[in-house]
Amino acid sequence: MFLVRPAGVPAREIGPDVDISKAVWLDLINPTADEIDRAEKALGTHIPRREELEEIESSSRHHEEGGVLYLSTPLVRRTEDTAFSLPIGFVLTDRRLITVRYADYYGFDIVGRRQAERDPAKGEPSANEILVEIIEEVINRLADILEGLGRDLDAISKRVFNTDRPRDPARAGEMLRETLRRLGHGGDLASMTRDSLLGLDRILIYIGDRTEKDPQALRTRIKVAGRDIASLNDFDAQTVNKVQFLLDATLGFISIEQNDGMKVLTVVSAIGILPTLIAGIYGMNFHNMPELSWKYGYPYGLTLMVLSVVLPLFWFWRRGWFGAR
Repeated sequence: MFLVRPAGVPAREIGPDVDISKAVWLDLINPTADEIDRAEKALGTHIPRREELEEIESSSRHHEEGGVLYLSTPLVRRTEDTAFSLPIGFVLTDRRLITVRYADYYGFDIVGRRQAERDPAKGEPSANEILVEIIEEVINRLADILEGLGRDLDAISKRVFNTDRPRDPARAGEMLRETLRRLGHGGDLASMTRDSLLGLDRILIYIGDRTEKDPQALRTRIKVAGRDIASLNDFDAQTVNKVQFLLDATLGFISIEQNDGMKVLTVVSAIGILPTLIAGIYGMNFHNMPELSWKYGYPYGLTLMVLSVVLPLFWFWRRGWFGAR
């Protein structure tokens, strides 16, 4: 789908009869091969396909051909229950910006509405200005993602270290499994956010060399955006460390739960050995066994078996295996 976003008018989807050669910003959302071919013919500029945007080499993501700057970066998008990363492409010429994306991103829509509400008396924005504005909004969205992730990790931390965790092994195990799933999701989100920040930082470096003729205010905005990315990178690194810490803590609690389970099995095994031994000895029925004809032999054997159960249980209790003494 094409969206043409000239200054002063709302973005609109275009049909085959609309001239797109004068568009300042051409936004391609989930474009088909035919749409890309049509845009290339109308603009006389190569537009990268999705497989080109997904290349990971720096030389493929950022390069210049014939005065046209080709930039791309993975951009994370978070929904209620998942997060994913898709490539975003920017084609920057002296007078036009072409964006290629395969998902809806709130930052693009904000910039589009802002351009539609722009006062025509201020003149038409340059392609560099629109690109910087998009990057600023994307940085704001990434900051919101990291802030939300930080709140999620705080909630997980309180849940992991809560002293009132369920004592029922089944409930405790389910809680720890859910915690591991949430930590895995958080780690993936932090990693994808870091990739997005790295790509945006490189884009700012490339376009910084093309803004020498632009107003000082625009160059200042680029520097501020670079500092924002640096601070978000630091926050992201701290978030990754917290994810790792909580992961280690959760695995530690899982080990404790497993050890508690092994304690129960050990106690059951230990208290069953001696009664079995006693029952085996007095169940042999040899003719010369002194207890065979003893009147109190049966209660004597039962008493020994009861004591062989009670004494180990008392010993395990004194060792603290059943909780605090």
